[in-house]
Amino acid sequence: MGLNDTPSGERVHIGFFGCRNAGKSSLVNAVTGQEIAIVSEIRGTTTDPVSKAMELLPLGPVMIIDTPGIDDEGSLGELRVRRTKQVLNKTDVAVLVTDAGADGLKEAEKELLGLFREKGIPYIIAYNKSDREEAKGRIFDESEGIAVSALTGEGIWELKERIAGFSKDLNPPPPIISDLIHPLDVVVLVTPIDSAAPKGRLILPQQQTVRDILDIGAIAVVTREHELKTALGRLADRPVMVVTDSQAFEKVAADTPADVTLTSFSILMARHKGFLDAAVQGAAAIRRLKDNDCVLISEGCTHHRQCADIGTVKLPAWLLQYTKAKLQFEFSSGMGFPEDLSKYSLIIHCGGCMLNEREVRCRMKCALDQGIPMTNYGVAIACMKGILRRSLEVFPHLAAMIEED
Repeated sequence: MGLNDTPSGERVHIGFFGCRNAGKSSLVNAVTGQEIAIVSEIRGTTTDPVSKAMELLPLGPVMIIDTPGIDDEGSLGELRVRRTKQVLNKTDVAVLVTDAGADGLKEAEKELLGLFREKGIPYIIAYNKSDREEAKGRIFDESEGIAVSALTGEGIWELKERIAGFSKDLNPPPPIISDLIHPLDVVVLVTPIDSAAPKGRLILPQQQTVRDILDIGAIAVVTREHELKTALGRLADRPVMVVTDSQAFEKVAADTPADVTLTSFSILMARHKGFLDAAVQGAAAIRRLKDNDCVLISEGCTHHRQCADIGTVKLPAWLLQYTKAKLQFEFSSGMGFPEDLSKYSLIIHCGGCMLNEREVRCRMKCALDQGIPMTNYGVAIACMKGILRRSLEVFPHLAAMIEED
């Protein structure tokens, strides 16, 4: 990702779906103006979802996703269809690509429309290959679709306008922090630098929080946990808030005056992704964990794990110490969130900075539908360190729910 790129988790995700050989890849190339997908007359050329970041006004930064055919066959085909359906979990706007010359929609295409409606995804039908003789003279339902040709460019501009028009149906997520502070407020951000920290840069939630603070005209002071006490002592004005990386919660809480609001990047990110209320409720399950219970620790991104990795090393150690139980742990990352969660007694998810809001909510709903409590890193750590109520004081309705030891 370039320095000026909008993170994928903050982009509107637009998925192109349909059967094999409907021209999805050709249409994606036509919409983006780039050859990002391989095009061939051979059915099933696209074997994995392909994504491309671009700008599409008035939506702004978007992620275009080309998917394998929903009617793929065989054992590999089934895997591709499963990957295609996984893309639905993060799709904000769907485009069903169908052959304009075909005699009505295929059953697989009707199934896709049913999934769009079931998941509440706004969609449009793109009747592709409308330049062909067999498609001429056909009348399409303009309320749901539009005739296009990836070959000639017919209807491409109109399709982009129709997609962009869905902006009115998309509810923007709450800010990360800017609605909680005022211009010229001082906010101290605590960013530990250890073996797990990326070399030469801050992690994404820290970068995004700094930007959100600057956008409102407030003042961001960044320090490590070891220098926090000194930094607070040197500030002429008391900060309105201290935001810390969750793994330093205990030390930062001890060094932050009781009258200064304290929270974490992970907690702010959970609210930004629409997951905080459920995460707070799910944290209560930590106290109920017992011998042989299995905990799923899930991350939305994939990265090289270090010896001090928070997900696979620190969180399990804190859970074992806190619960005094002989727990089992499983881990997932990226798109590898399990569909069947029945074996788990608790799910602890990362802040979700690399996932868009729809995918985070989808994972949360999947857990709730199966009756599995789900929380996130920051909430879980604050709970185990006995400072959850304090870390939620910025959200009074949630702080009032907390009963700590």
